[in-house]
Amino acid sequence: MNKMMNLSNAIEVLIVEDETVLALGMQASLEDLGYEVLDIQTTALNAIKYANENLPDIVIMDIKLKGSISGIEAAKQIWKTNKIPIVFLTSYSDDITIKNAMDSEPYAYLLKPCRDKELDIVIKTTLHKHKYFFKNIECLNQDSVLKLINDYSYDNAKRILYYKDESIKLTGNEIKFFDILVLKVGESVSFERIISYIYRDDTLDIGKLRTLVYRLRAKLEVDLFENVYEFGYRIKLA
Repeated sequence: MNKMMNLSNAIEVLIVEDETVLALGMQASLEDLGYEVLDIQTTALNAIKYANENLPDIVIMDIKLKGSISGIEAAKQIWKTNKIPIVFLTSYSDDITIKNAMDSEPYAYLLKPCRDKELDIVIKTTLHKHKYFFKNIECLNQDSVLKLINDYSYDNAKRILYYKDESIKLTGNEIKFFDILVLKVGESVSFERIISYIYRDDTLDIGKLRTLVYRLRAKLEVDLFENVYEFGYRIKLA
């Protein structure tokens, strides 16, 4: 798990970009804005290794990198291992590229070339979201099992849902739905917070969330979540 950022100190940034001129220009912009650029990496493998060893506060990752491993795959590994927030840098805005990139759970996208103000806002927003959602991350790392109704349970550490002793296969978004609800056991979590956590999106699309919950209920054939009228959801404890 990466260190939690102290926003009063210089924020440490790793740039992963194989276009030298663009990377150096971004480094200069970031330093002018008060950030500390730890390094510039040009390949996915080197970026993964560097991130694992140095744990930057944020990674700005070009989607299209030269070599056998793409920026998308590098971002997936960095996020899975250290939960370091990722901002994608790309020249591509087509739906297929964005859809493929979503699997690595980026917080934001920047289209080349980006302005200094846009860069600054995206970094600040990303770090704010990351700190907000992970301020209680210790709850998810405890080796404890939360007992739910109807013989269901959720393992916080492993992020696995069980029915009795049998594990239930969940999608990535379904797992994140459980994660955000168990952060506030016994309390209601707002639609806005759930949507922002699952989809990394500021747009309040309640329909998309309701579809996720509907499919999850159908899969489990039991309602493990209480819909708090016009506010959000709460997980049901045994």
